[in-house]
Amino acid sequence: MSTKEFKTFNMPWEKVYGYVQAVKKGDTIWISGQLGHNMEGTLAEGMENQFRQTYENIGQLLTEFGMKSDDVTEEVIYVTDMQEGFAARKLMGKEFYGEDCIVASTIVAVNELALPGQKMEIKIVARN
Repeated sequence: MSTKEFKTFNMPWEKVYGYVQAVKKGDTIWISGQLGHNMEGTLAEGMENQFRQTYENIGQLLTEFGMKSDDVTEEVIYVTDMQEGFAARKLMGKEFYGEDCIVASTIVAVNELALPGQKMEIKIVARN
């Protein structure tokens, strides 16, 4: 029988909304939509900074499960401005994944995200 492991950042909205940041079952990790906030819950300013912080948060979760960015198989990105989001992802994606950036990726424009000032969110699947 395979059990689920989970990780959390202990953000207030985790309990309010009722979720964890990441779940591992078997050799696969599903990372909930990550925002560009630090561990105090403060959202970074601007699209690029939110991408940078979001990838840092994803990296932290991967590390806690003994994985790295190379283990990411898929990402789904939600942005409130497609042009700004696409430009920031091109830059920050290479910073996080490396120059080859080998990951299945989808980017979708949305009208609004969960927090005021939130410009983007990334959902991840990783497997080792």
